[in-house]
Amino acid sequence: MEKYYISTAIAYTSGKPHIGNTYEIVLADSIARYKRLKGFDVYFQTGTDEHGEKIQLKAEEKGVSPQEFVDQVSAEIKRIWDIMNTSYDRFVRTTDKNHEKIVQKIFKKMYDKGDIYLGKYEGLYCTPCESFFTESQLVDGKCPDCGRSVQPKSEEAYFFRLSKYQKQLIEYIESHPDFIKPESRKNEMINNFIKPGLQDLCVSRTSFDWGIPVDFDPKHVVYVWLDALTNYITNIGYDPDGSSLEFSKYWPADLHLIGKDIIRFHTIYWPCFLMSLDLPLPKQVFGHPWLLVGDGKMSKSKGNVIYADDLVEAFDVDSVRYYVLHEIPYANDGSITYELLIERINSDLANVLGNLVNRTISMVNKYFNGIVSNPKEVESYDYELISMINHLEEKIDQKMDTLEIGAALDEIFDVLRRSNKYIDETTPWVLAKEESKMDRLQTVLYNLLESIRICGIFLSPFLPDTSEKIKNQLQNHHLERTYLENNSYHVTDTPEALFMRIDKEKKLQELIQKEQ
Repeated sequence: MEKYYISTAIAYTSGKPHIGNTYEIVLADSIARYKRLKGFDVYFQTGTDEHGEKIQLKAEEKGVSPQEFVDQVSAEIKRIWDIMNTSYDRFVRTTDKNHEKIVQKIFKKMYDKGDIYLGKYEGLYCTPCESFFTESQLVDGKCPDCGRSVQPKSEEAYFFRLSKYQKQLIEYIESHPDFIKPESRKNEMINNFIKPGLQDLCVSRTSFDWGIPVDFDPKHVVYVWLDALTNYITNIGYDPDGSSLEFSKYWPADLHLIGKDIIRFHTIYWPCFLMSLDLPLPKQVFGHPWLLVGDGKMSKSKGNVIYADDLVEAFDVDSVRYYVLHEIPYANDGSITYELLIERINSDLANVLGNLVNRTISMVNKYFNGIVSNPKEVESYDYELISMINHLEEKIDQKMDTLEIGAALDEIFDVLRRSNKYIDETTPWVLAKEESKMDRLQTVLYNLLESIRICGIFLSPFLPDTSEKIKNQLQNHHLERTYLENNSYHVTDTPEALFMRIDKEKKLQELIQKEQ
């Protein structure tokens, strides 16, 4: 069985994740579930990044120890990942003792190789981003990543020889065109960061102590990026003294799914760390776009933060999953508002999908007491629908292979829309008036049930609860992903509405009142 290792970035434990942070885990989950559907041996890793100066300061503000602080936040992040029905195989934490032990070994191995050396750092430091910058990297005198103020800092530090691997990194990126996606991010990394010249990277700190100690020089703690990035290998059994069978099975990762704001760390620092360790590089790093509120980035200071658990409470898990998977383009930022979410639930989920399932099951019960097989009374309308059903997997595969998740959902909904149109074309209620047309009527309903069954299977990576409800209402557990001529159905007596239409004005009023 072919393996597939997918990871998200590990979430920073500075606070509760908003829907923009949560989008990443849902996106990764849909890819992992699709690969499982296709028969891959999938390993899906996520978790939390728990060290650093910012964490230490936040813990001090709250009057708790850093460990107590990260325990609370990590548990909250895991709770939200679970609310979103994500099927990760391992939830990792950088405070796990095994991770800390292996990071110390990795640091020592790089030091012994001469890739890490002791020096002094003088630079401009952004505490929220935990990053040093040179004067030329600043934008209007502020941090280029978050736009906040930077402070001059000077301290003894260990450095990683990033510059040593510049040529090797450029050669790798240019000879592996799919390593960085989308293309725009690759061009940005090469032209803005790598070709101007890589500077050696600060990989330890002495000005705070909430981190993994450098075991041969304990006044230093391992700096956040070397600690955080190595989670992708420490948690599957990498060990400089001898790695596990799990590591040899799953590494290299097939996909690191990350936000576009941290692509520099994953496509410059991380590959160079791996080159230093003589390990293969991940096959692909995809820097996904952001989910904006209206047209602005979510931030607590703006007061426009939307949380996933609040959305799920107001709507439901699959509605929220559908929206974020469908509405965020492949390479551009997407937008979320309550109005857009309600419109999408009403138009796609209630009208197209829910209505089709409800109408079809109701007609099967009304005309055939819930039991239908295929008399094969075929007419011209059938061919187009059956052809669309049989080509659906190939079309979804093409979109999923290029991580165009919204477009993959569109392929499924094109078949569902075509099925609704097929009802209008074949007019079952007219056929039911003539005894001689009962075989034709049964064929029509059979074709609709096959369409719903197959679309239901393909919806399982994206809307797992809804897929299960469809299967239970059809009472048919065939897993073939193409049209079966000789299937049979005994559907549920009472179809349950998959999605209810929402009264937009009333719902918006409820949500506004709740926020006040």
